Amino acid sequence: MSPETVLTVFQQALEVIVVLILVLLLPALAVGVLVAMFQAATQINEQTMSFIPKILVTLAVLLIAGSWMLNLLLDYARRLFDSIPMLIG
Repeated sequence: MSPETVLTVFQQALEVIVVLILVLLLPALAVGVLVAMFQAATQINEQTMSFIPKILVTLAVLLIAGSWMLNLLLDYARRLFDSIPMLIG
């Protein structure tokens, strides 16, 4: 296996990981910013006020996009397993 092949496989894995993480983090980040702006405007400094909405949004995103995320991960794994003979030989 050449170094270029290893780097290509690693790059594809990182791309899949970044997409899966961003799908979860971007909505939580947006909700966190909105809650922080609300807290700054009302001067309420309650820690659970920022934690609970982020958890709820993350769970909602998992419910909505979970099957897509799983399919993306399974497609990558299938492509990787299918390419094993070419990677070795």
